[in-house]
Formats: sequence, structure tokens, C-alpha cells
Amino acid sequence: MIKKFIIAGMLCLVAATVNAQKGLKLNLQSKENTEVSPIVKEKVDEYAKKIDAIIQEEKKLMEAELLILQSKNLEKTEFDKQKAEVANRYSEKIDDRIEALGFDLDTVIQKQVKYSLLNSDVTSNEELKAKLLKKFRATKDFSGYFTYGIMTLTNNLPDNDLDKNIGYANNLEFGLKFNYQFNRTSPWGLISGIGFSWRTLRPDNNMIFAKDANADVFLANYQGSVDKAKLRTGYIMVPLGLQYNFSKLKNAGMDIQYRPYSDGFRIAANMYGGVKMSTNNIVRGDGQDFRDRGNYQVNPFVYGAQFTISYDNISLFVKKDFSNFFKDSYFQNDKALVFGIGIGL
Repeated sequence: MIKKFIIAGMLCLVAATVNAQKGLKLNLQSKENTEVSPIVKEKVDEYAKKIDAIIQEEKKLMEAELLILQSKNLEKTEFDKQKAEVANRYSEKIDDRIEALGFDLDTVIQKQVKYSLLNSDVTSNEELKAKLLKKFRATKDFSGYFTYGIMTLTNNLPDNDLDKNIGYANNLEFGLKFNYQFNRTSPWGLISGIGFSWRTLRPDNNMIFAKDANADVFLANYQGSVDKAKLRTGYIMVPLGLQYNFSKLKNAGMDIQYRPYSDGFRIAANMYGGVKMSTNNIVRGDGQDFRDRGNYQVNPFVYGAQFTISYDNISLFVKKDFSNFFKDSYFQNDKALVFGIGIGL
């Protein structure tokens, strides 16, 4: 069952990435398509054709005049001197005719700048403003994320067997984050989404998780030398909280300001809740090996709070469960505390 959740989660993450790339292409097309505005290209081509026509016309006239000059059988020094005078005269004439075309370079540059910003030609200030408002609207999207953290268990009771024999523990999670910026210039936004979390406890001192006929869970000595012992539990997690972005306002032109929501330095705080998918007890050693997906009294529901500091695409976070890791009276009051790093939070 857990493999199905893993595959489904990975498909969701890939789909979100593809959709994000498609969304990006709507605003930022490939270099080949956005290098030159169609209107700019048309005007430049038209201007180039007129220049070429002028050059060809004057070139024919100059060549005819040079033939006449050549027929005079002048000394080479005198011929070269008069040839240079003819070339300079026609060069000045070509420059004058090109200048008379009245090509407005400033207007063409303005059109290219607008096209580079919006990937479309606009014909009015109203249309330009509408395009800018659409391009720099408030962020409302899904993005993929991945986190990995070191986990420990905390409580305010005397140490139990798990506290005394706990080894390395970790929390791996990936999923989709929903970003909702309140408005174009707001530093605040809502964060939510869905994630798949795997929490792994590894007992130390040659201990393993075991259970008796009544499904009571306890730590037992492994009969032999243990190579691997871990209790892994998967959860479907849903966060809900707020994010604050410290980025400064940027000017898009036409008196339109916006604040990047997913860039720069950010902090976020959220609550989270989760529902257990499955638990897997894995033991390997020189004695008996086994993998058991049975009931190990892990809490079927978790909830807690998380604080995150982010810069661009990299995040550091700490999360603390308010619920016990195990249910009922098993390893009482042990709660997960995770310090980790994330991508895409």
C-alpha cells in the first residue's frame, strides 16, 4: 500500500513541476520566440530593404561613372585620386538618402522593450497596463518541495526504554506546497498543500522493536548481532499557516508595483496534521531477519507546529509534534522534534 502512495506522490510532484514549467512558458517563452518583436522585425526588415535598394541604385550609378573615368586612360595616381573622390561622393549621397527615410530608432527600441517584458506587441498604454497587471499579479500556485530532517523524541517524564536506547532517527518528506499571496504587493501569504512523510526510528544497543501476542510493543534484545533495525511510519501530511516575505517592492512600470512572493528572505509558521498510511518494522542481522507491517502502536494521527526560514529555494526548519509518537501508554509522552533542510518550501 505504501508503495502506491509513494508512486502517487511522485507523480503529483512531477505533474506539478511540468505544470509550473508550462505556466512559466506562458509568460517567458523560449529565446527563439521572444528574441525580436514581430512588429520590430517587420519595421527593421522594411528599413533594411529600403537601404539595400538605395545602395544598389547608387552603386550602379557609381560603376557607370567609374567606367567613364577608366576610359580616359589617366595615370594610375590620378585615376586612384579621382576614383576615391567618386566613392566619397556616392557614400555621402547614400548617407543622405538613408537619413531622409526618417527611421525612428527610439520608437522601435520602445516596442522591443515592451515586447521583451510582455512577449506581445501592445498598441496602447491601456493594453500595456493590462498586460503588466496580468504578468505581475499576486502569486497563487502549487510548487513541489522536498525536506530531510534529523529527528529526536522529547518528553517531560523519566527516561523510558526507548529514550535510553534510541539511535539515529530521521524524517523524510516530499509533496506539493500551495502558495497564496494576499495581493500583488503584500508580504503576507497563506501556505498549505499536501505531503508524504516517512519517520524512521532506529533503536541502538542491539535492540529491536518487538510485540507480544496482545500487540503490546516493547524493545527487546536481538538474538545475535543486528545490522539494521528500524521502525518506519508513513503519514499523509497537510500544513496550514502564514508566510512573510522581506523582499522590497519592485516597480513594473505604469505605476504598478509588486513584491516577489517566493524569492528572497522569508519566514513561515504553520500548523500541520497527518494521518498514518502504514508502519513497517525492518530487522536484519546474523540472526532472524524479518519485515513486519503490523500494528506497532504508532499514533494514527499526528499534529504539531513548524517554523521555517527560507532564502530563495533553500529552507531551514524546525517542527515539533504536539501529539505523542506512540499511542496510549507506550513510551509515554515521547514527541517528535525535527531539525531539517528543505528545497521548495
